[in-house]
Amino acid sequence: MTSYTELIAGLQRNGDQSLAAHIPESWMQGRTTYGGLTAALSFQGALGLVDDIPLRSAQVAFVGPVGGDVMIKPTLLRRGKNTAFVSVDVVAESGVAAQSIFAFGARRESSLHFDDMPMPMARSPEEIESFFGEGRPRPGFSQNFDMLLATGGRPISGSQEKSIGLWMRHRDPNTPQDATAILAIGDAPPPAAMSMLAVPSRISSMTWMAEFMTDEIQTDPDGWYFAQHTAQLAKDGYSSQSMRLWNRHGEPILVGRQTIAVFG
Repeated sequence: MTSYTELIAGLQRNGDQSLAAHIPESWMQGRTTYGGLTAALSFQGALGLVDDIPLRSAQVAFVGPVGGDVMIKPTLLRRGKNTAFVSVDVVAESGVAAQSIFAFGARRESSLHFDDMPMPMARSPEEIESFFGEGRPRPGFSQNFDMLLATGGRPISGSQEKSIGLWMRHRDPNTPQDATAILAIGDAPPPAAMSMLAVPSRISSMTWMAEFMTDEIQTDPDGWYFAQHTAQLAKDGYSSQSMRLWNRHGEPILVGRQTIAVFG
């Protein structure tokens, strides 16, 4: 199985700053690449054009299936004194498969400084069982992560709760604590609405927006992050959810939103 660090190290950068990548089966979700990895690879493409300003926001549209050999093509939209915007296309054999816009912003002095995003109370990772449970089916890409269920229900359990809380970490012990790795793991849990389903149904991520709350990403030596995903609306075959991520010390790392298509 190709580890996260092996996959990132295997990216080939061309003279025009595009990247050539190969997505192995171990990172697939059905017929497409796991969305978090698509976002992470796109961000690696953007770093070829802007690598000296922290990432503040990522907006990703999952246009079509991503798999096998792909090209990651970044374009610098604008660069100012403190900010920069980069768009990235992921191109597969069938054409553009994902489009992203990354907003970078340098730290600046401000009179506003507060944190109204407390981490929910939860048992420690050492006290919690696997999110998927023994013997339950799980997507192939999820083998690259440890995910532990802290609150809410497991997928397709008919749960009445609209939120799930999980401890998550990369299984690859060499994974750095950086923005690329956060994007790679931030979308790992199944949508919160999936826990409310009583029978198996196909789902598909359409868009994902992630905002970074800090440019100093830190966790504990064991690499754990706590995620809370909340389904806020489900109607006409689509679900919208909020997403929040903290490090082990309860410091906010990321907030996001996701639109999911539900087939059933």
